[in-house]
Amino acid sequence: MRTREKILVLLAAVVVLAAVSGAALWHGRQQAARKDQAQQGGPPVREGTVSLARGGPARIVFRNTAWGPHRDELTSVPAGSPDTVRTAPSSAPVKCLRFHAAGGTGICLQSEHHALGETYRAVVLDSALHETRRITVPGIPTRDRVSPSGRMVAWTVFVGGDSYAATDFSTRTGILDTRTGALTPSLESYRVVKDGRTYHAADVNFWGVTFADDAHFYATLGTKGATYLVRGDIARRTVTTVRSNVECPSLSPDGRRLAFKKRVRGADPDAPWRLYVLDLATMRESPLAESRSVDDQAVWTPDGRTVTYELAGDHGADLWTVPADGTGTPHRLTRGALSPAFLR
Repeated sequence: MRTREKILVLLAAVVVLAAVSGAALWHGRQQAARKDQAQQGGPPVREGTVSLARGGPARIVFRNTAWGPHRDELTSVPAGSPDTVRTAPSSAPVKCLRFHAAGGTGICLQSEHHALGETYRAVVLDSALHETRRITVPGIPTRDRVSPSGRMVAWTVFVGGDSYAATDFSTRTGILDTRTGALTPSLESYRVVKDGRTYHAADVNFWGVTFADDAHFYATLGTKGATYLVRGDIARRTVTTVRSNVECPSLSPDGRRLAFKKRVRGADPDAPWRLYVLDLATMRESPLAESRSVDDQAVWTPDGRTVTYELAGDHGADLWTVPADGTGTPHRLTRGALSPAFLR
């Protein structure tokens, strides 16, 4: 083939690639635009007031994942009728990848698009959803929690890998005291006590903080292919192992039980977890009636009788609930929602 023919072939290939790329870009924009349009049968959303304040009627605030003009925004529903019309803020919308709230404080993990890619941040919200502090985080948001008083907030991000099912992921978990401004960028700076001795390992990871109070918390420690429930002491900057094979713990309102996901033998390696509840006094664990794999940090309802969690659904994600004592059957709470906070 002569040089001129080679150039023509190359130019033709460039034109074809440009056309394919342009078509893909157009399709992506069309798909994104369609997701911002209300879909028939989707949960209805109206504009109004969304508050994280203490008191008032019981309600659930969560990230709305249903297609429509308020997709990915925080919305609120009455706790007693979660499948009714959702309320989105009538002023500035608040979009979160992950969200939690308690004691009049919210934590919202967000992404920000740039020409060179994405960056991520943890945004602290007051009871009126106004930003009070912003912290850049080093990876993809995955978990967050607020202490019952609203003073302490925590978050976990992926800095390597993108799934807890894998064995080669890396996380960073930070804790912020919203009253003093004291920030711990990574729990890896804490001293680990395992089997009564200080433990050191290059592969230590933490994720899934749940607060007992403003001074203590539980979380997951991962190291050498195993996971452990740890109890943390913020003043002493220590974490102490409590039990193995516990991930994403969630402390009950009375502080006596932990809901968690546990890897079970014989399960699909890509979906290896089942929900359990651990009695902290007896260390007895009980499986819950949800037989599907749940890759989430469950949230307790205020009465302590049930736990809520997310599963994939037609509207991005659905919230499900199941009794915390192992009885009953799973029940879908609402469609197109994730990261719930039960407020009252």
